Amino acid sequence: MAWDFSTDPEFQEQLDWVARFCREEVEPLELIFPYAVRMRRHDPHMRALVDPLQDQIKARGLWAIFLDEELGGPGFGQLKLALVNEILGRYGSAPAIFGCQAPDTGNMEILAAYGTEEQKERWLVPLMNQELWSAYSMTEPQGGSDPNLFVTTAVRDGGEWVINGEKWFTSAGRHADIIFVMCTNGIFIVPRDAPGVEIMDEPRHHDHIRYNEVRVPLDHLLGPEDGARVLAQRRLGGGRIHHAMRAIAQCRRAFDMMCERALSRQSHGKLIAEHQMVQEAVADSYAEINMLRLLVLWTAWTIDNSSTAEARTQIAACKYTAAKVLRDVAYRAIHIFGSLGVTDLTPLQALWNGAPAMSVMDGVDEVHKVTVARNVLKGYTPHEGFWPSDYLPSMRERARDKFAPLFAADPDLEKYADAMQRRASGRG
Repeated sequence: MAWDFSTDPEFQEQLDWVARFCREEVEPLELIFPYAVRMRRHDPHMRALVDPLQDQIKARGLWAIFLDEELGGPGFGQLKLALVNEILGRYGSAPAIFGCQAPDTGNMEILAAYGTEEQKERWLVPLMNQELWSAYSMTEPQGGSDPNLFVTTAVRDGGEWVINGEKWFTSAGRHADIIFVMCTNGIFIVPRDAPGVEIMDEPRHHDHIRYNEVRVPLDHLLGPEDGARVLAQRRLGGGRIHHAMRAIAQCRRAFDMMCERALSRQSHGKLIAEHQMVQEAVADSYAEINMLRLLVLWTAWTIDNSSTAEARTQIAACKYTAAKVLRDVAYRAIHIFGSLGVTDLTPLQALWNGAPAMSVMDGVDEVHKVTVARNVLKGYTPHEGFWPSDYLPSMRERARDKFAPLFAADPDLEKYADAMQRRASGRG
């Protein structure tokens, strides 16, 4: 029987290095130059700061940690990736420093799985090397993330596809070089500067984009025609679990701040850590974070030992649980910080603001709860008759049938059983 909660010493040494590297190198960089990684392509000053850090990461075999070895990554699998992401998620720029930033990771995964050799050479390799940046354009204003309501289409016209439609919440769309556009009949790779790609002024970070007679060559279709849903599920399944992995780090950051503050401030003549409601906040947060972590690690282990599709129910549970735990822990931390917690002088407001975004991106939580409930209920059947399987009178009758031969041989034992039953039912 294999049952283990330990990390092998060699990989633990890697984790310790990642934690130290992020604390000593990544955090100072993002505090002073928060967009250094994206600026490095065009700014030699940023390149001089970022490249030496990424060289260290590559030397440790930690670059693009989500990819398999044949694609240029270390091939850790999801469980080890989860342990690394528990650290990276604490720092906003750490995933990009390590070459595993969203939304590029999901786009690279479907390119690796469904792209032709020419497509991989043209787009996957530059994405891995951060020579290109990408975005994923799926949800639409009239239907959110429900593909049954999508209307964006690509029509074949000679040697080109002509794309028309409107997309909402395309994260980092205005900063991307290429956009993966989900149409009713496939996923298409569209250059952001292609004629007809119109990015609205608002919102600024999750872009509203109109595609007006956008023309791309036929080889810009990724995977099979009419294969959009299959590719989307492959992409979003991995993305959801990766978000949950990083959410653990965000929860822990809020929790660490909460505990430090509780031991540092006084109220009504004693440390606020000595007030029972503060202790309740600490205790509840500790339990919830660790329950989330075990759920995520179990899901990652399941993926490693089966597939993303097999772990679909668990991934859905991770997705909405991560959003809930982050929301609750950040909220408690804000209250323990008091007035300082509602300012932007600590990370708490950003952590708190991230919880609602996490609950709607990659499909709203309610949809994932329906998925979990439906899949779980498939493992059950209705009971027969009026009474449930655990109806105690029926259970006792079945139990007496088991002991009938003993009772026949020993009437006193049967009397003793009757007395115990009367006593259990409150009748004597």
